[in-house]
Amino acid sequence: MNEQEKMQFFYEMFHSSLSRLGPGTEASTLKALEIVAAARPSPTTIAAGGRLRVLDLGCGTGAQSLILARQLGEKILAVDNHQPYLDALRRRAEAAGVSERIVPLLSDMRAMEFGEGAFDLIWTEGAIFCMGFLDGLVKCRKWLAPCGLLALTEICWLQADVPQDCRDFLLQLYPPTMDIAGNLAAIRERGYTVVDHFTLPKSAWSEEYYRPIEARLEVLREQYAGDSERLGMIEMIQAEMDGYRKYSDYYGYVFFILKR
Repeated sequence: MNEQEKMQFFYEMFHSSLSRLGPGTEASTLKALEIVAAARPSPTTIAAGGRLRVLDLGCGTGAQSLILARQLGEKILAVDNHQPYLDALRRRAEAAGVSERIVPLLSDMRAMEFGEGAFDLIWTEGAIFCMGFLDGLVKCRKWLAPCGLLALTEICWLQADVPQDCRDFLLQLYPPTMDIAGNLAAIRERGYTVVDHFTLPKSAWSEEYYRPIEARLEVLREQYAGDSERLGMIEMIQAEMDGYRKYSDYYGYVFFILKR
């Protein structure tokens, strides 16, 4: 397969029919929203007539986008670089009765530019790594209004005594992985105040994310039984899932709520 074919098959594995394309739960999104609600500026200090200007960065098929639209009652600019994901989000928003609050935008977050202070709230669940965590922090701070809030999830080491085989395994997948203290220090160095943070439950990975993916991969194994390259890509994803089950005590996603 050439690179284009590999990307097409990646999107076939992580299909637009999936409700989640990364670890997360509705309860975790709602918990982060409660923290945001307690920390958000008074409406009289927000631009655009007191309305929150909200960016959902790397929205995927929109599991969190729908919650944001429902709970905030604001328009959500939902950005992703794959049109079928945005199409799925549009259908889900219509079914949920919040389509007028979702504004889909097809764009690569790594190439996006917004004006300084363009948003009061930026939300990015399981996606800021696409920009690079540190670069993403810098960009998002520029896009945030003074006292604006950034809510994001990032993978972290959860214990100090990580076995070396676990460390080697995860660093092959995501070399920048740091512990929570290291990420908090990097966040503060880039001009944020940490409002709060909490670790997502294991079910955010095993039930909400991996279970539907595994069912999808089983179908594709049968469909591409004679295709060694595609089967190899499937087994790479399977190895990631098996690795998490083995090492889930040692790493996970942490939700960080930050203020510029």
